[in-house]
This record gives sequence, C-alpha cells and structure tokens, in this order.
Amino acid sequence: MFWLPLSVLAAVPLTLASPLAPRWDDFKVKHAWHDVPRNWKCEGPAPAGTTIDLRIALKPHRENALVDALYEVSSPQHAKYGAHLSKAEVAELVAPHPDTHALVNDWLSHHGVPSSSVSTSHNGGWLTVSSVPVSQADALLGASYQVYRHAETNDTLLRTVGYSLPAILHDHINTVAPSTYFGGPRAWRKTSHLTPNGKILPDGDAEIQAEIAALAKAKEASRLPGSLATVPSSCSSTITPSCLRALYNSSTYTPKATSQNVLGIAGYLEEYASHTDLKTFLTKFRSDATAAAFTVVTVNGGLDNQNSPGDEANLDIQYAESISFPTPNIYYSTGGSPPFVEDGNTPTNTNEPYLDWLQFILEQSTIPQTISTSYGDDEQTVPLDYAQSVCTLFAQLGTQGTSVLFSSGDSGVGDGSCLTNDGTNKKQFIPNFPASCPFVTAVGGTTRVNPEVAASLSSGGFSNYFPRPSYQDAQVTSFIKSIGTSFSGLYNTTGRGFPDISAQAENFQIVLSGRTESIDGTSCASPTAAAVISLLNDFRLSEGKPSLGFLNPLLYSTGTAGLNDITSGSNPGCGTTGFTAVAGWDPVTGLGTPDFGKLQAIVA
Repeated sequence: MFWLPLSVLAAVPLTLASPLAPRWDDFKVKHAWHDVPRNWKCEGPAPAGTTIDLRIALKPHRENALVDALYEVSSPQHAKYGAHLSKAEVAELVAPHPDTHALVNDWLSHHGVPSSSVSTSHNGGWLTVSSVPVSQADALLGASYQVYRHAETNDTLLRTVGYSLPAILHDHINTVAPSTYFGGPRAWRKTSHLTPNGKILPDGDAEIQAEIAALAKAKEASRLPGSLATVPSSCSSTITPSCLRALYNSSTYTPKATSQNVLGIAGYLEEYASHTDLKTFLTKFRSDATAAAFTVVTVNGGLDNQNSPGDEANLDIQYAESISFPTPNIYYSTGGSPPFVEDGNTPTNTNEPYLDWLQFILEQSTIPQTISTSYGDDEQTVPLDYAQSVCTLFAQLGTQGTSVLFSSGDSGVGDGSCLTNDGTNKKQFIPNFPASCPFVTAVGGTTRVNPEVAASLSSGGFSNYFPRPSYQDAQVTSFIKSIGTSFSGLYNTTGRGFPDISAQAENFQIVLSGRTESIDGTSCASPTAAAVISLLNDFRLSEGKPSLGFLNPLLYSTGTAGLNDITSGSNPGCGTTGFTAVAGWDPVTGLGTPDFGKLQAIVA
C-alpha cells in the first residue's frame, strides 16, 4: 500500500475536552508572516460595522484514513483499485473527533457567536461562521484584521498577518480562512499569455489535417512505427486540435459513454468562456464538432458575462471540447474578485477561490470524472495550514473517482529574485501550489514535435511543504542522484517532485472575441492532458469499469509505458539554467506526454 507521511495527515493525539473550563486566552500562534506579504500595504482598520465570514477546517478523528483509502482505490496493484468511495463513505473518513464540535462550539459561544450563524459542510468537517464582526474575529483568533491594498492591482483585502488559537484547539482545528492568505488576482496568476507575434493560421487547420492524412497513409505504406510519424512538422510552430489529436494518438477514438462521462474546467478571476467564440473555433479548427456546447455553472457569485470573454477561459474550453468531443464539458465560473467592498454594511468576500470551488463541488451529488485547473501561486505565498487543508480536499475528490489536473506554472524553477519570505531572504527555487500538492496531477509544458522537447517556461521542482510521496520515490530519487551536487541548497531533496506529466504549451491557436490569437503557457497543457484523460475515462466507463480517479499511482507504475518520455530541454529561472529533461522522470516534463492508444491498452 502507498503511504504518505504528510505532517497534516500524520496521526496526532487529540486533546479531549477537559473537565475543567478551557482557557480561551491561552493563545498559541497558528500562522504568521514574518513581514507583510510582498506588494501589499496596510491601509488601516476596516470601516465600522464590517463583518467577515470565517471558515474553520476541523481535524479528522482518523487522520491517516483518507490518504490510506485514496491509495487503496488508486493503486493498480491493490485489490481495491477502482472501488471509489461514495460521498457518505468519505464523510466517515474525515469526520472530526467526537469531542471536537462541542469544544469548538464552546469556544465560539464564549465569544458570543450565536449558534444560528454557524453551519457545517463536508459532513461536519468544515464550519462556516457567518457575518462575524471584525472585532469579534480579532478576539477569537488573537488577530488584527486590517485592510490591505495591492501596490500593482489596487485591489483590497481584509486580512491579518498572523493569527492564533487557544492551545487546546490546535489538536482540533487545521486552519481558519480567510486569515493570512493574501492571494488575489495577480497572485492567482494565469499561466498563459497572448503571443501577438506567434504564427496564426488564417484558414483553420485544413492543411494540417491533409498533411496528417498524407503522413498516416505513408506510415501505413512503409509500416513506420509510432504515432509521432503522423505529426506534421508545421505543428512545431502552430498548435491546433488536429496537431494534438495526432501527437497524443487520440484522433481515431470516438467517445461512447457521453451520458456518464463529464469533463470539468475550473475558472476564476472573472474569466468567462464564450459560446460564440467556441463555435467559431470549432468551425475553423474542428468542423466535425461544431455541435459541441458547454454548460456554465456559477460558484460563489461567479458570473457568465458573454460580452467579456477571457483568453484563459476560452483556451481551456476550446481545447477541452475539441479533443474530448462529444463528451459533455462544464465550465465552473467561480467568484471572488474584487475581494473587498468597503461599504461597512455587507460581509467581506472571503476571496478564497479554491475553498469556494472545492466546498461547492464536494457538496454535489455527481462530480465530473476529470477536472482541469490552469491557476496557481508561489507555494511560499500560501500559508502552510491553508495549503495542507486545501490539498486534503483534492484527496477527497480522488477517493470519489475524479482525476484532478493542474498546470505546473510558467516560471521555470522560479521567477525573479527567488528569495524566501521567511525573513532569511535565502535564494531558493520557488515551487508552485497547488501543483506541489501530492494529490493532484501536475502538468508541465513541452514544445516542438518530432521530437517534443521541454518548454523553457515549464515550472517544476520540489515542494517545501509536502514530503515526497511513495508513489514517485523511486523515479524522483533516481533523478536527484543523477544530478549530484548541482543546485545544492536551492531545492528540497525530500520534497514532492512536480510536474507528473506534460503536454504541449506553446503556439496554441485560440479564438478570442472573434479573432484568432496565438497563446502560450502550461494553461495550454493542463486542459490538453485532461481531455486525453477524459477520453480514457470514457473508454473505462463504456467498458463497464470505474473511472480512473487519482492518476499518480497509475502513472508512476504501469502507466509509465503509455507516456512519451521527453529527454531534452530545460526550465531556467532564479538566475540559473534550471533542471534539464532526461530519460525517465524529471522536474521539467515529469514522466512525459500522453499516448492515448498506449494508455487505453494499459487501463483496459
């Protein structure tokens, strides 16, 4: 059985409710920043009457149970492989200690919080305390909530640079949000950018399709081995759906389980996917799929503004649809920006995008079998307690049979000065979160064809928060040994390595407001890989088998044979050349890019 010794998941003896009255003033720091996070400036106290909604993650009674179950149902070698859990079964695994709710309720009651303002979610694993006056939040958490303004975006947040809990509650509470997480529109950066000088196809990819057909015919006649022989050289400078379907060997597969299988795209930061642009894109780049449409689901006040399409949202949905057609696609428009309205009358927007979306999706009766997300942040800017709590929510998705994929990022081994934010100002490679979470599949970037090589923008490295999981220990240890003392001290030799796999990430053709644009980023790679995984889930479901769920134990074992190993290219950053792609796993392209045909045979 696979086992992951995460600190957040390590067995911790719970403090039982004391027969004596607990000391609610015996504060112990839960999390605090050494300095105000970069680019944020304190504007002073919130206006009188401002309230805040607090979310409290409670520690489960059996803290290893969820991860144990995740690896049992995700490891091809285990007898329970594919026996995904129901929502109720997951609830049992994450249920708090029997004393936890009573103790936390006593604490809230001591501070005058009415029981009517407290609600539970995730089957009692999370509490939401609504409309808490800021002064009351300060008292509860030994905090000092203030208004902070971002120097570049001018956005404002209500946050505290540190918070504490009574000592007796540390064994019962994982995290409280919003508190010290200063993530905002620039921090939750899109890992993509428009490339106005990139090559743009004026008349669709008919020429590429014709070239693919000619190459396929030549391959058949000469019996050339391998699917890469059918990828036109023009795909090195211009990526279209035809390029990707040929490159990743999925062009001959037609989905059959379209009444069961769903592909989800998580969107944030007021990024809207345009139905009209999708129709134009498919007419130009996949004419047999023009009937494709997607459903929009709004989360936490998210909108669906069809007059303001976003390059990120359009990229995600256009490539997810064009590769997975006719699989149903859902675009989740998650609210959370602007984060704070200083009117003193309404609760602050919590602006915790992943929590907003995760709490929504985990409450649903049905969840897409594959989900792609193209957003991330520097790991060191995310409070550890918050990152750990969010990571375990991704684990819950995996146990229920959902494959979760994330872009690895666009900054190589790190962007800018790469100095730590713990007060030591030490130079260090900067990993990204949630890509560094061991319960998601992180997707790096490649470019060119015949052969593919690593894209220099592809983020990869080693987590400073999460230990290396056993499913990747052999491959990652081998890589670390192979580079010897290179970059010594710049990365965590025992951390979770990412990315896990990769896909094309440059020169993607998209349609934005009716115009064809060229776009780069691992935002291209994640929906591409997710669409291929969605086809595999379709195949499994059509054969009466369960969906794949959490992918990594499969990918690092039998699944490796279904990936195209990338052995050249690097990801420079932090003033260094970065890591280099090599045979086997590497922190640039992971295990390689998917070959649908080979993976289909493996998962059969």
